[in-house]
Amino acid sequence: MTLVILAAGMGSRFGGVKQMEPIDKDGNFIIDYSIFDAKRAGFDKVVFIIKEAIAEDFKATIGARVEPHIQVEYAYQELSDIPEGRVKPWGTTHAVRSTRAIVKEPYGVINADDFYGRNTYEKLASHLRKMENGELGGDGVCHCCAVGFKVNKTLTDKGGCSRGVCQVDENGMLTNLVETHKIEKLGENAQYPDENGNMVFLDGETVVSMNCWGLGAETIDMLDKDFDVFMADLKNVADPAKAESLLPASIDNFVKAGKCDVVVYSTESEWYGVTYKEDKPWVVNAIQALIDAGEYPEHLWEN
Repeated sequence: MTLVILAAGMGSRFGGVKQMEPIDKDGNFIIDYSIFDAKRAGFDKVVFIIKEAIAEDFKATIGARVEPHIQVEYAYQELSDIPEGRVKPWGTTHAVRSTRAIVKEPYGVINADDFYGRNTYEKLASHLRKMENGELGGDGVCHCCAVGFKVNKTLTDKGGCSRGVCQVDENGMLTNLVETHKIEKLGENAQYPDENGNMVFLDGETVVSMNCWGLGAETIDMLDKDFDVFMADLKNVADPAKAESLLPASIDNFVKAGKCDVVVYSTESEWYGVTYKEDKPWVVNAIQALIDAGEYPEHLWEN
């Protein structure tokens, strides 16, 4: 099974390449723990999506540690058709699209800087096995999955965050997904500003996507076409230098067009992430607690 890891972002809010921030005493990163958990769940290949500008450092650190343990390939997300003032890639749809020469099978997708936990990968792997074994499909619809988290478990108290707010029906199927920005804590709940700056209440139990997906091989071509539509519409966008083609929005388009459906699994795992520099001690302490509890070996890649 293949795991695609979104690692091209430079972490503007964090102030550096947050994928390369050590979070344990051996110098491992969040991404090391993600790959360790994925391997335990049955994944045997990872595809890193990175920018060529960080390729040398990335391969010398993360690549060097994980290549003895799992098959590794690289895809590069770079700018193309750059509008004036553009300084960053085109978003996560554009990123996954960059794997089209590599990924030919059902695949998982995760963010490089999110800690999802072992149970999350087990849920993802179980669904992908069903796709690979032909248990899902044959009806012209791509039967995908997402692992969802309660929004109040995914926020930092250091500032606002972007999350894919999900609507899920009584059968656990995704019916609507909206990428929502500047979500912040409000006690055990959350809130975010609407387009007029008015704060909108968000129940803390609301399910959000953290870009943890299980997708069919055919979605690569679907994403390629969706990105073409995005580029064609760019002339109608008020600020092309900031526009992004985002994976949650693309998948929401596919669901509403009847091209795929998405079952949303809950997980027993806790989410951790370094959105801002001030989040790092929290993540370091959380990982150490898991090591102390025996969830991870004291030296992750020792064997």
